[in-house]
Amino acid sequence: MSETTDAAFARALISPGPMPENPQRMQLFGRLVGSWRADVRLLDEATGVWGESVNEWLFAYTLGGRAVQDVLVIRDESDPEGIRGRGSTIRVYDTALGAWRVNWFGAASGDFCTLVATPHRRDGIRQDGTQTDGRPIRWNFSNITDESFEWDGWVSDDEGRTWWLEQHIDAVRTA
Repeated sequence: MSETTDAAFARALISPGPMPENPQRMQLFGRLVGSWRADVRLLDEATGVWGESVNEWLFAYTLGGRAVQDVLVIRDESDPEGIRGRGSTIRVYDTALGAWRVNWFGAASGDFCTLVATPHRRDGIRQDGTQTDGRPIRWNFSNITDESFEWDGWVSDDEGRTWWLEQHIDAVRTA
């Protein structure tokens, strides 16, 4: 792809702000727009060992300000570009459903998750859905402020009767 095509694609995808028709609706996820340092703790289900990494989590308005999309950038010094893996989530408000449709694409790992998101408590967002292997998942943003938030990824092995924590992220705004 040429630089001109890349730049044109980026301009078509990324929006300067929320849709002008209803910007308040976009604030549930819009308050996350920006760059974040993500301190990640991830449980290796096979070994029971928690791994830790520091990543970059970028959020932007996309698709004419009608969606909020993120890219999770996992750094790796051994890669020539310094990137080991990437994934992206796109969130679009569904007026018929009255909630957000959320899709995670873990391109590097082959994970694809579909969720529905709603406000949760005073300062959070709950996302319920299904992960690639068919198990129920619950992804919660909590303690959201202008400068930080927490994110927890929960999994259920018994159709949602009980949940176990698979991942925790502490994020701090960098831009």
